[in-house]
Amino acid sequence: MTADAHARIYAVVRRIRRGRVATYGQVAALAGFPGQARLVGYALAALESDAVPWHRVVNARGEISPRATPADEARQRVLLEAEGIVFADNRIELERWRWRPAREGRGRTR
Repeated sequence: MTADAHARIYAVVRRIRRGRVATYGQVAALAGFPGQARLVGYALAALESDAVPWHRVVNARGEISPRATPADEARQRVLLEAEGIVFADNRIELERWRWRPAREGRGRTR
């Protein structure tokens, strides 16, 4: 994967608002790589700092994807819960918590 691909993925992930999540596939599509969710996983695994909010990316089932180090999974959950995201049976209700970039910048509606 190229540095440009990483940069495009990281730019999308940086836009995910606090208290929201996006799926790997959603990030891939928004970065210009539709159907390449694994590419997002590889890019996030290559991160060397927390400058990109990697913890806001979950799988299509609303679950934290398994990691080589289980402590990383626990850390991701703690970070998401600290942002107010609620888990039910180890899943996040995507209909409620999914980031919707088309709504950014709009005022609240009732």
